[in-house]
Amino acid sequence: MSRRKHSNEFKAKVALEAAKEIKTLNQLASEYKIHQVQISKWKNQLLSNLAVIFSTNKVQAYPKQLIDDLYRQIGEVTVERDCLKKKLQD
Repeated sequence: MSRRKHSNEFKAKVALEAAKEIKTLNQLASEYKIHQVQISKWKNQLLSNLAVIFSTNKVQAYPKQLIDDLYRQIGEVTVERDCLKKKLQD
């Protein structure tokens, strides 16, 4: 059995519909061909992370790993630039 990969936009759409509670989880599961438990998980994720949207500290919205990777890349590019600059001067 293969797993389907859903886009973030799709997950948000389904989770928002579930949060509105206009349709039951069973109806949404039939409509989107997704298990009720999965819809419930996405809904809980949505509701628990809503405060991030209104956060004034935008840096916190990015994962620490991403920030660390970007700083590492900046360091590598700086070293490469310095090496090339040194070679041009020789």
